[in-house]
Amino acid sequence: MFSPFALLPALSLIRPGRRTGVGAALAGAVLLAACSQPGAPWQLTNVSGHLPDLDFALTADNGQPMSAKDLRGETTLVYFGYTHCPDVCPETMARLMQVLAKLGPDAQHVRILFISVDPARDTPAALHGYVGAFDARHALGLTGSDAQVESLAKRYRVAYQMEERDPDGSYEVTHSSAVYVFDAQGRARLLATDKDTPDAIAHDVRRVIDASA
Repeated sequence: MFSPFALLPALSLIRPGRRTGVGAALAGAVLLAACSQPGAPWQLTNVSGHLPDLDFALTADNGQPMSAKDLRGETTLVYFGYTHCPDVCPETMARLMQVLAKLGPDAQHVRILFISVDPARDTPAALHGYVGAFDARHALGLTGSDAQVESLAKRYRVAYQMEERDPDGSYEVTHSSAVYVFDAQGRARLLATDKDTPDAIAHDVRRVIDASA
């Protein structure tokens, strides 16, 4: 079977404060395969069959272990970021809040996973406060060991890298900023980038929810 990922160059990283090129590159490559697929066109990038199912074992923001099995039956939006992110992460989370608002009653079937690429600073407590400031009902923060996060990022072709520390010890993390949409069975279905509007994301997420009903 043709894999659009064979067309991808080495993943590039986005510097703090800028949008990622990774999600756009991934979306463009997958689109080559998606355009010929039957059915009504998606507004987001269709990655069905080109990314692995949702699978992880991490620590939730309540301090308890959590795996992908705990989310079966829910449409899951996955974003890799970190709580000290100055702009892209809060902007993305705010955009996802708009998506939830547009979904209305359908939002009850959606969970947002904010997976930290900065586990050294993003403790469960820190993540709990961060995601809770956006939506404690639908959003959940997840963290783990460096090895766990690195393995999961590679699974979904997410790029991230710690920048040099400032004299005060602070640092930023460059990272890709795509949002992955998984259906109620944990299958990867769609990829949303910062170019996709809340309306477009809500439209396609509702289709995924309806198809799982």
